[in-house]
Amino acid sequence: FILALGTAVFDNVASRSEKLRKMFVTFLKSLSASFGYDTLLNLPTFDVKLGDIQRPEYTLSEIFDYLEAVDKRCLVVIDEFQQITRYPEKNVEALLRTHIQKMSNANFVFSGSRRRLMEEMFFSSKRPFYQSAKSLRLDPIKTSVYQEFAIHHFQQAEKNITAEAFEYVYDAFWGVTFYIQRIMKDAFAETLMGDTCNLEAVKGLIEDYLDENDSRLREQLSFITESQKELLYAIHAEKQAQGITSMAFNKKYRLRSPSSTQSATLKLLEYDLITRAENTYSISDPLLSLWLDRRKV
Repeated sequence: FILALGTAVFDNVASRSEKLRKMFVTFLKSLSASFGYDTLLNLPTFDVKLGDIQRPEYTLSEIFDYLEAVDKRCLVVIDEFQQITRYPEKNVEALLRTHIQKMSNANFVFSGSRRRLMEEMFFSSKRPFYQSAKSLRLDPIKTSVYQEFAIHHFQQAEKNITAEAFEYVYDAFWGVTFYIQRIMKDAFAETLMGDTCNLEAVKGLIEDYLDENDSRLREQLSFITESQKELLYAIHAEKQAQGITSMAFNKKYRLRSPSSTQSATLKLLEYDLITRAENTYSISDPLLSLWLDRRKV
């Protein structure tokens, strides 16, 4: 984290002027011996490696002190912020919160794709970041906006894609950019100049993508128990499952018991295989959902 933050601060703040570069070196005393030097420009370079960080808590403090001291307000955006919960050190959340709450010269945006973990970090009274930020849900890009964007790029290369084909991909992946971009990239590459990518073509590309991920998805499910798989399949069958611990739901899908379902639910949420919105459960990953559709599970 320190290496990523230090590199970002050097590249986006310190590099703006010779004064800010030299100030950066001055503030980061714990790494002063590790900085490189550009002899042509007569300026320091941030050539720090992981092994150079011997006193992480002290170095982290120095980076935040530097941000506080620069002459322009900073915006620090940390993507996939939930990853800090996976670090072996147990005090990372508390340490960051301590520094961030003291900052008066910077605003912070914490972004993450694992909604359950992010909500736990910011909404649990037992966690350091509890109620420390305003929650903002990012909805998928609107179909019309995304479609216009895709068609524009095809047309720039003297190619085309039908609205029907794009909408099929968008709906298949629930508007999730990661997957749409991948299929659109493949569609663009496969479409020759003067040709049009149609519905049949994108269906084939999605099938190819499912084949590509087949082993990975099988491996992913091999790590969960049979009772967890049975619940996963039941939620997939419902698409938007409610009352999953009720006797009616358990009987309908021949699940072992409501208590077993409750335990399996907690594990599937932990593994991010399912997601919960109020009292409704659904598969988290649209690719996994398509793969289960194909297996008729």
